[in-house]
Amino acid sequence: MSDSDESGGESDFYALPGDLMMWILIISELLVFGAGLLAFMAMRVTDPAGFTAAQGHLNATAAGINTVVLVTSGWLAALALKASEAGQVARVRLLLAAAASLGMLFLWIKGMEYAGKAAEGINFETHTFFTFYFLLTGFHALHVLAGIVILALVGWKASPRNLEVGTAFWHMVDLVWVLLFPIIYLLR
Repeated sequence: MSDSDESGGESDFYALPGDLMMWILIISELLVFGAGLLAFMAMRVTDPAGFTAAQGHLNATAAGINTVVLVTSGWLAALALKASEAGQVARVRLLLAAAASLGMLFLWIKGMEYAGKAAEGINFETHTFFTFYFLLTGFHALHVLAGIVILALVGWKASPRNLEVGTAFWHMVDLVWVLLFPIIYLLR
């Protein structure tokens, strides 16, 4: 069996940017988040009024700002990858520092949101909605934190391959939030 497609070029499987193990991690993480979102939606069907009432305690504006922050961070990471391909190491590091800083801003806003829930006496046990809210957004926040560390590491060892791997993970973090935001904050 050949690793080439019919046109004589490398097959799509081997043409994935970055590292195969990172793609396996990304796909497994997307499956975990997908299962969590499916469970959330299934539970919502059992108590639509309760979920809508609980959702009313969320700060959709802060979550919308966080969406812009994280997507902008992903754009900066993509620019860093382009700069890496051009051999612009100083620009790569600046762009990754900006992307990571926006990741920290995301976590700060999310932390303020959690603090607001705590001040209202809302926790995991308040309602099934909040059990899923804290689990899904908290798990995502851990991925943001891991992504910040990855961006720092690939900035330190800036190479196109490292950037491909690191930005692929960061874009997965973006993608998950783009799915979480409307389902948890907006869907009625």
